[in-house]
Amino acid sequence: MSNAGSADVLVGMTHPRADGDVGKHRNKADEDVGAPRDGAPRDGAPRGWYSRGYLPHCDAPHLIQFVTYRLADSLPQTKLTELKAELGHLSEKQREVERRKRIEEWLDAGMGCCALAHPDVAQYVQNSFLYFHGERYHLHAWCIMPNHVHVLIEPLIDLATIVQGWKSYSARWVLGKNEQLSLKIPFSKQLWMREYWDRYIRDAGHYQRAVEYIHQNPVKAGLCNAAEAWPWSSAFFDNADGDNGAPRSHADGDVGAPKNLS
Repeated sequence: MSNAGSADVLVGMTHPRADGDVGKHRNKADEDVGAPRDGAPRDGAPRGWYSRGYLPHCDAPHLIQFVTYRLADSLPQTKLTELKAELGHLSEKQREVERRKRIEEWLDAGMGCCALAHPDVAQYVQNSFLYFHGERYHLHAWCIMPNHVHVLIEPLIDLATIVQGWKSYSARWVLGKNEQLSLKIPFSKQLWMREYWDRYIRDAGHYQRAVEYIHQNPVKAGLCNAAEAWPWSSAFFDNADGDNGAPRSHADGDVGAPKNLS
């Protein structure tokens, strides 16, 4: 199988609302993704169509979304500042595509404390997805990497509220286990970067590429030899048997690309 291109899947807008659980770090170090401060709805309702720059985005019930969020220390601000200067001569579209590509490479290199590599932490974060599966959203695919998370989700409520819930649920527990599990999280009140990336799924081909990208990420990063061997992914056999509320394998045909994606 071929990997999905990063620009095709992960070039998305970021949101300011999923930050209430991750501390008070509101300085320029939080601004590496340029999210608006006041564009999100305040009542929990989906935003519908919106845009920032050249990419359209849509937050609507049942519209499948590719979401990525990461640990607060996963990328040094110095590197992001250097990257901004390096790409300054490119057009806005080229700059965004190249920026996402480079950031993905850095994340896969395992920067920061990589607290999600601890089995107990990864299991807790995975449980945060499974808890409201079928109630607030439908999970289609996910993967927990050492310093970031990918989720393919069909929201039934506002997407930002869902991500905020995942972060809040996991942050309190993980930060409380920092010393006990020797996680070396540098911020006592902040686990997750305040922003997240999203991209709505356009059609069946985009859907399949997104699933493949998610499942192949640990293989691409050299963490395992096959997607099915990574225990913190929907590709892992025990996570795809339906017994724990997770969706079955895409090979089963019951959670493949939705029929309305064409």
